[in-house]
Amino acid sequence: MDFTLTDDQQSIRDAILRHCAQFGDEYWLEKDRDGTFPEDFYRSLADAGWLGIAMPESVGGSGLGILEAALMMQAIAESGACMSGASSVHINVFGLEPVVISGTEEQKARMLPPMIRGEAKACFAVTEPNTGLNTTQLKTRAEKKDGGYLVKGEKIWISTAQVATKMLLLARTTPLEEVRKKTEGLTLFYTDFDRSKIDVKLIHKMGRHAVDSNMLFIEDLWIPEADRIGEEGQGFKLILNGMNPERILIAAEAIGIGRAALAKASRYANERIVFNRPIGMNQAIQHPLAKCWAQLEAANLMVMKAASLFDAGKECGVEANAGKYLAAEAAFEACHTAISTLGGMGYAAEYHVERYLRESLIPRTAPVSQHLILCHIAEKALGLPKSY
Repeated sequence: MDFTLTDDQQSIRDAILRHCAQFGDEYWLEKDRDGTFPEDFYRSLADAGWLGIAMPESVGGSGLGILEAALMMQAIAESGACMSGASSVHINVFGLEPVVISGTEEQKARMLPPMIRGEAKACFAVTEPNTGLNTTQLKTRAEKKDGGYLVKGEKIWISTAQVATKMLLLARTTPLEEVRKKTEGLTLFYTDFDRSKIDVKLIHKMGRHAVDSNMLFIEDLWIPEADRIGEEGQGFKLILNGMNPERILIAAEAIGIGRAALAKASRYANERIVFNRPIGMNQAIQHPLAKCWAQLEAANLMVMKAASLFDAGKECGVEANAGKYLAAEAAFEACHTAISTLGGMGYAAEYHVERYLRESLIPRTAPVSQHLILCHIAEKALGLPKSY
């Protein structure tokens, strides 16, 4: 059992940190204030070939695993980009996993290279206003017609819809009352984001202002049959293929945010002189920071274990969810502790840790709540009755 990174994995981490050094805290503070998509950051990673890190070599990707992708996303967040940087490229890195696994050769050749090259920006349209995480109850309907489907419905908390050109959409093709199992009758599509049929409403929110969140109102959107991924009615199974890697990447990003906050706080504690001594000499400062370090590194081990299991083709649902839970909690605690360490300056935007704290709330909440993760672990790891 080896917990060290390979030379290649360490090279990925080092290269991403060097790359992201071009886009420092001031860059992300400006994006946070302006609420504008970090196009130059996104473009730079695409041009350097990083967006295809986990995509097959046959379509222009690097053919590496989720573990390597997690190291990349973690380093992006750790650079100070936090969720704003990570979310800008997140779906390019993992979002089309259902196409990789279940798409036809024609679909892979058509859909994946533009994402790898950064020519296409996509959004992931699953969540709806009145269903939340109860995905089988989705109301968005895709009605079968000659040559394709006509779609109508609403989606919420859809990231990057302001800039998207493509959409990965889950919709119901068979009414719930007509299916044998509630997980059937949902179909997955990857199609053009047609703004003449999709009304996009921005949601103003607490953090990650550089990457938009939205409500979508879809009316008579035409999707050709060629844009359906996998079999009709089997879309729920397909999105499950992307859930574990999504949790792993989100968890890795949370660790990155926590490390960024811890680095800022430790530097400040070394430099800030009060009563003729650096405040870092005080155990009331040292101990909370040391505790945060231990929590972050322990969470990181679970995240990397989950990634290793996924790449080995083994079951990793419990580990992926546990890693996401532990990482999100550790990141939040590290950011909160950083603000306490900086005192009043921690509340000032120019010191950045308040931005880190706001963005650390995202992995704590999405894509699945902490409470539902605990329900999953209780059922799958402890054998307790299903509670939802």
